[in-house]
Amino acid sequence: MFLLDDSEKLLAAAMQQQAAPTDTVATGSIAEGVQKFDSLNHAIIDSARNMNLSDLKDVVTGQNTIFKDALSGLIDLTVAFIPKLLGCILVLWIGFKLIKLLKRALTKLLEKRNAESSLKGFLTSLVDVMMKVMLIIMAMDIIGIKATSFIAILGAAGLAVGMALQGTLQNFAGGVIILLLRPFKVGDYVECGTYKGYIKEIRIFHTFIRPFNGRIIIVPNSELATKSLINHTKDNVIRLDVVASVAYGTDLDKAREVIIPKIAVSELNSSSVDWSLWLWTTVDDYWTVWMRIRENIYKAFYANGISIPFPQMDVHLNPGHPA
Repeated sequence: MFLLDDSEKLLAAAMQQQAAPTDTVATGSIAEGVQKFDSLNHAIIDSARNMNLSDLKDVVTGQNTIFKDALSGLIDLTVAFIPKLLGCILVLWIGFKLIKLLKRALTKLLEKRNAESSLKGFLTSLVDVMMKVMLIIMAMDIIGIKATSFIAILGAAGLAVGMALQGTLQNFAGGVIILLLRPFKVGDYVECGTYKGYIKEIRIFHTFIRPFNGRIIIVPNSELATKSLINHTKDNVIRLDVVASVAYGTDLDKAREVIIPKIAVSELNSSSVDWSLWLWTTVDDYWTVWMRIRENIYKAFYANGISIPFPQMDVHLNPGHPA
């Protein structure tokens, strides 16, 4: 072939040109470079001699078997991937629409429950992020990206964070339950164990209770959400129980007439007969009635000559006893 002949001629001319002495002083580096160039030329000649022009033609025209198989595989992969990609895009589009609707419904529910603005913003953001993460993981699975390891990492991280913040998360869960279910609200008078007072403020982790002495009690929400408590002002009308005592020998019918509300003898003590009064009053008037009722009972008893007993002891002496 003429290409090989020309290559051999060019190579021979180059070797002759290299063999001609250009300088009387030859260094080792020049000789070394000539040897490398000579090896490269021999490699080019061998490759040119072994090359089949039909193979080059097949590669150029696309008839080579390896090239055809690679192109066919690429086309099959693209055709198989396009439906998955379209399905992934469709799932993401529908999922984001549903997340938006869910977020709007949650906001309306929190507004209906009269939840605090801070809780509304936090819960809606939390639900939005969690739902979007789940949607992205689902989309990754559709296109063939296995998210098993990713989910395992998230689970391990969540477990570690949960163990480290166990008490804080319990208080947070208690705050969410209180703000959603509303067993009490700001302004209610509650009693939970040793805590008594008015609810001053409800936060995500703690609740502030103000007793009568004006101090503030900070109670973790987990205690208020999981323990029994008494809400004295949950209903607008509540009952006030008062005990009034009269001395033995008092005309009970007259005492009953003096005390107008619903009344019944509740106890026969050592030195008194105890009456129980059941007074129904509104929440707003509760403490006013609580402070005035005992004073009014005393004045009514005093005006009608009904004596109120006090602790006393009768001592009887036996004259015949040596003592």
